[in-house]
Amino acid sequence: MTVGAVVLTMGNRPEELRALLDSVAKQEGDPVEVVVVGNGSPLPELDVPGLTVRTVELPENVGIPAGRNVGIEAFGPGGTDVDILLFLDDDGLLARPDTAELCRQAFAADEKLGIISFRIADPDTGETQRRHVPRLRASDPMRSSRVTTFLGGANAARTAVFAQVGGLPDDFFYAHEETDLAWRALDAGWLVDYRADMLLLHPTMAPSRHAVYHRMVARNRVWLARRNLPVPLVPVYLGVWFLLTLARRPSLPALRVWLAGFKEGWTTPCGPRRPMKWRTVWRLTRLGRPPVI
Repeated sequence: MTVGAVVLTMGNRPEELRALLDSVAKQEGDPVEVVVVGNGSPLPELDVPGLTVRTVELPENVGIPAGRNVGIEAFGPGGTDVDILLFLDDDGLLARPDTAELCRQAFAADEKLGIISFRIADPDTGETQRRHVPRLRASDPMRSSRVTTFLGGANAARTAVFAQVGGLPDDFFYAHEETDLAWRALDAGWLVDYRADMLLLHPTMAPSRHAVYHRMVARNRVWLARRNLPVPLVPVYLGVWFLLTLARRPSLPALRVWLAGFKEGWTTPCGPRRPMKWRTVWRLTRLGRPPVI
């Protein structure tokens, strides 16, 4: 199976980007072709021995999902010039040289497997944050399992998924775009796996470092529900998350921004609505993550 890779960058981490591309060049098996998307920034020279790198420079920052969609389309409509696409953060590093080959084997062995979420670990401590294990039972990051979402900057996807259900939701800009795609893929009959043996090394960082974090998390949570859930589950899902947010006792400024984003999610267009089937709701529930949390 042919493998490509999409790397999105703001152009502010050239050394880390080069190290990531070196780790892609060292992958075993057939070479992985890479598209690097400069999201509103020019790109440095990316001449990496043993690696074919194509570049796309966008005139402005279009956000994470739209930027990755540009990378997908660089491999043909829906990425169909290749069978598998890796999505890698520009400050990450593939820890093992057999990751691409493990992806080939996994997708070849299960024709319904659509997306693989990699394990992320800090390069200095080896620690995997709970939020980087895409399931509720996250205490053991070394346990691989079937899941209902994935990590946006450390994953592999079969391009047939994009051909069937479309790409990431452009308007989300940042946050929850992975769950939106995963729910649509699961509703179409695809499977999503978390694989602890496929490792991306990435420095530990708090997601709240992004200035838009609280607004986008709240707004996109509402959009996610409005786009994908059956009508009776929308208020349940959002009510649970509203209470969970209050229980976490954010600072008053953060809560104000979050509430403004929550309101924005209700008052602005969320994109096309395609509610999942009730059998998909049951499937998510059996996988341990009912779509009410």
